[in-house]
Amino acid sequence: MVLGGTLRMLFRGSARTGKRRTVILLLTALTLVPGVLPVLGAMLPDCAFKFFAQAAGNLWLGFLIYYSMVLIVLSLIALPVFAAVHRRRTGTCRMFPLISLIAGLIIFVFGLYHAQQPVRTEYDVTIEKSAGGISDLKIVLIADLHMSVNSTPRMIERMVEKVNAEDPDAVLIAGDIFTSSYKGLRNPERYAEILRGMKSKYGVFAVYGNHDVEETLFGGFPISPISQAFRTSEMESFFSLCGFRVLYDEIAEIADGAVLVAGRVDGEKAGDGTALRKSAAELLEGSDLTKPVIVLQHEPVEFAALKEAGADLALCGHTHAGQIFPGNLIVPFFNENAYGCKNVGGLDTIVTAGVGYYGPPMRVGTDSEVTVVHIHFT
Repeated sequence: MVLGGTLRMLFRGSARTGKRRTVILLLTALTLVPGVLPVLGAMLPDCAFKFFAQAAGNLWLGFLIYYSMVLIVLSLIALPVFAAVHRRRTGTCRMFPLISLIAGLIIFVFGLYHAQQPVRTEYDVTIEKSAGGISDLKIVLIADLHMSVNSTPRMIERMVEKVNAEDPDAVLIAGDIFTSSYKGLRNPERYAEILRGMKSKYGVFAVYGNHDVEETLFGGFPISPISQAFRTSEMESFFSLCGFRVLYDEIAEIADGAVLVAGRVDGEKAGDGTALRKSAAELLEGSDLTKPVIVLQHEPVEFAALKEAGADLALCGHTHAGQIFPGNLIVPFFNENAYGCKNVGGLDTIVTAGVGYYGPPMRVGTDSEVTVVHIHFT
């Protein structure tokens, strides 16, 4: 309704010239129709129009966020101006919605473009353990592809190009390849073909995220209970087509058995209608902890338990680093490590901002990124 108020102010003159009915109908359509899209995207059965409504609703939400934000900021700034220059209040009011409309569109378009340009981020970590005859390991960490109604194959191609340019020893994927739907992804075979092109010395390993399940979304937010959030056979087959080895609360050996990679089930949605997974201690029980242990999990949680269980490095995603401003300022208050490389209680942790986007297909104040991790063993 905020945009409706803006348009009423902009078209006030037209209403006074006798076109009131037409203007009112136009305003109503422009205000109500986009707001219905998330409802249709959630309630309709799977069909082309349902997925169109989801995609268009995400775009609308992205624009509305920044339009409203600019309008609110301008209005707050104007309060002392109104008090000092009361006579100019009406003229100033009419300008704010127009300024907000233009500024909101500019930020919206920038966010759309910026989200499609993945960047390279690099970290160095030292693990004080021997890895046989290996002194260094180069890992590429990616996460949160969120392939769905707003995805583009070209974006995934750019990601794969950056991954292969690193000539990594291993590629680790920290979950959320999908966005709570398989059928919403147009031409999944094409995406699988692109992802299958990722190359590394020891292979591509992945874990599932909390959105690698089928569930109902409303405006990007899940509204169905966890007991109905199941991973489908199509999703699992997709991973096989991509050539990923999925670690489901299990441990893989890389570098000729000198390094352990422990992949955890997601702690929010395991994919079987529960949130059950092995504890950190159960996951690493019986492992040779004299070897370097890298834990791959979706959400950046339970770092203290992982350290106590014998982990040396945790690699995660999930947070998107906040994705769009001011989210990047908020997520650090809810995570021990919301983004970047940080030692938490003696455990080195790296959280990537991820490649894709959730909800609005935008990045403002954050980057879509491919994360390169250089691990040194001593």
